Amino acid sequence: MSMGEYTTIMARDGHEFQAWLTAAPGRPRGAVVVIQEIFGVNAHIRGVTDDFAAQGYTAIAPCLFDRVRRGIELAYTPGDMQEGSGYLKQLQPENTLRDLAAAVAVVRSSGRVGTVGYCFGGSMSYVAACQLPVACAVVYYGKLASYLDQKPKCPVMYHFGTADTSIPMSDVDKVKAAADARALLYLYDGAGHGFNCDQRASYSAASAALARTRTLEFLARYLGGAAT
Repeated sequence: MSMGEYTTIMARDGHEFQAWLTAAPGRPRGAVVVIQEIFGVNAHIRGVTDDFAAQGYTAIAPCLFDRVRRGIELAYTPGDMQEGSGYLKQLQPENTLRDLAAAVAVVRSSGRVGTVGYCFGGSMSYVAACQLPVACAVVYYGKLASYLDQKPKCPVMYHFGTADTSIPMSDVDKVKAAADARALLYLYDGAGHGFNCDQRASYSAASAALARTRTLEFLARYLGGAAT
């Protein structure tokens, strides 16, 4: 499996920050911007990024918390969750968008770019679909209720667990109602928040594997590198 490394990139406002960048093994089929949870670009997010690269994409995970402090990397304890929530409150949404735009720009030479985000990153993946030049976006359990006045400019895939206590089904229904014809929305029965992360108590191997298969099919379709 290809392994990434940290590289320094710059946002349009001059902010320099780190991003975990992993090259595809051969000629890239496109590029994927992986958008972190509130735990920073930790081992889980780096692993996910490396996995997308192994599937043939140039993959990059921008360190969005570098706006607060460099090198923030948290685990999934209640204390770390509280700490991550605190950092999130210090981020300005327009700066996060600038950082995501910079990450998209870095990998654009690899072809079409898609975003895949988890939790906080899921919300930002939706915003990227609405505001950035991306070809598709994947949202894992993002809290979207406050963003639905924005409309995606590209196809979006959604993954939600039915047992996610932080995203009520009434919110998922709002997402469904707002979605356009290109959207794909999947529910994972009995899966909780963070079901894709094998470092969390809520990890569901079956749901994570199914969501990954669907995500890879979606990326292959819209990033133009569908394997025959």
